[in-house]
Amino acid sequence: MFARTTPWPLVALFTAGYLPPYLLPTTVGRLDTGLALSATQAGAVGSALLLSSATAGFLLASRVQRTGARTLARYGLALAALGYGTASLTTAVPAVVAGAVLGGFGSGTATTVAATRIAAEKDPHRASTAGLLSVSALAGAVYLTVPHLGRAHGLPLAAIALTALAVWPLTGRLPGGTATSPGSHQADSGAPLPRRRSGMVLAAAVLCWSLAQNSLWGVSGRIGLTQAGLGDAALGLVFAVALGAGLVGVLAAGALGPRLGRAMPIGAGTLVIAACIALTASATTPTVFAAGEIAWNTLYPVVLSYLIGLAASLDPRGRWAVLVGSASSLGTAAGPLTGGVLSAQAGYAGMGLVLAAGLLVVAAPMTAVALHTGGRPLVPGAIRRRGGAPAAVVAAATGTPSGAVPEVGAVEQPVVEIDVETPAVAVRHAYDTAGPRQAAAAPGSGTG
Repeated sequence: MFARTTPWPLVALFTAGYLPPYLLPTTVGRLDTGLALSATQAGAVGSALLLSSATAGFLLASRVQRTGARTLARYGLALAALGYGTASLTTAVPAVVAGAVLGGFGSGTATTVAATRIAAEKDPHRASTAGLLSVSALAGAVYLTVPHLGRAHGLPLAAIALTALAVWPLTGRLPGGTATSPGSHQADSGAPLPRRRSGMVLAAAVLCWSLAQNSLWGVSGRIGLTQAGLGDAALGLVFAVALGAGLVGVLAAGALGPRLGRAMPIGAGTLVIAACIALTASATTPTVFAAGEIAWNTLYPVVLSYLIGLAASLDPRGRWAVLVGSASSLGTAAGPLTGGVLSAQAGYAGMGLVLAAGLLVVAAPMTAVALHTGGRPLVPGAIRRRGGAPAAVVAAATGTPSGAVPEVGAVEQPVVEIDVETPAVAVRHAYDTAGPRQAAAAPGSGTG
């Protein structure tokens, strides 16, 4: 599914940056038990970590090209290794909080660089899908391993720090200096953001979408333990299987690519996710909880991959990809606190209904942006209906670049209406600007 041209250094960097949100339930849960923090205090630490990550994205979105992807990536990985490593080795709560915040800024920097460079790739959907596949596999391995190593609070944090160190050597293959992305060679560093309205609507909707997802994700551990009746090891197994199902979803998304466009996977996928969240939050048995959790995690990375691809398509320089990703991080950061408050006020089942209703609302603007900016997908036979074999033969015979003929499954460019002057207007314009002699030779003048 993944060609040799897949940018694996970016995939690794993406994995290092996205791992903290994927490990949020076990990270927050172990702060709760390992450091004797209350559930609210542990959730606040997790929110501070993710808020720091989002801040890095907003601050660095326009600086990747000027500073250089390699330099920023190395700074981010160093901060992540130092911050999470420190937090994992101490039991002093202030030091743990400071380390988590520092590490969050580092992982957010890594995510920013990865998102910016992925947006400049010829196929950003393939690259983002590979990244989600990688981070899902790694997080699943952590969920399977960590419960057998004890209840120390630092184990998930140490896993994130070690991942940052492992990715460091791959940064040598990233561009340094004032590198520019392939798609931005015609734009200077001060070029305004394109598609501002679509980008702002998408960022706001993705913030709410991510908030709903992570409100449940942040309290899923407590739902499984207290309401569904699972033990610690069984809960870890459910999470690992759910993330494994997410791998299947990512593989399916990568295989489909843009064949279905982006609107249908984003809109329909969000509606099904809403139903899964309501089911998971209301589960009172291990079977129902596991079914809802697995179905939800199967669809979540699929929709997320299309959202990342949609954000990347708004600006080839990657700025909207970073800003939308940072908005998603803000929603992720507020998720644990929102989930805790909602579950305390309305119970887990009531929380699930509220979150599901919110997803139904935000599905509409996300789908609208996808329809407005993505065009219609080309399906098998579409090239033939729009010119078919003759067009392909002409392209090959005249040396037309391969990119001039769309591949099957590629997203069709939106049709743009162009006003054409009538012959009479053209003659009048030529007469006014060039004089009678030149106007006599104008097309449609009836002379010559």
